[in-house]
Amino acid sequence: MSERLAANRFELDEEESHIHVDQALCRSTGTGAALVAVCPAGVYSERDGEILVDYAACLECGTCRAVAAPGALTWHYPRGGFGVTFREG
Repeated sequence: MSERLAANRFELDEEESHIHVDQALCRSTGTGAALVAVCPAGVYSERDGEILVDYAACLECGTCRAVAAPGALTWHYPRGGFGVTFREG
């Protein structure tokens, strides 16, 4: 899997994250634990009760959107020219 992911190209938008987490809602609904558990790219992690987001690693697969409680996660595609570009290899 690491080899395949290494073939992808990531263009980081350093000015704007495309993922925002409502910390309080994540804690009260258990969404934080779900995000950490299901993200195939390891974008989400937990430290001291806070959900940390490494949006630069996002594969834009939408798994997090499927498990997040309504309102706990705001996610949109990165602005044009940014994000992941998948390459075969």
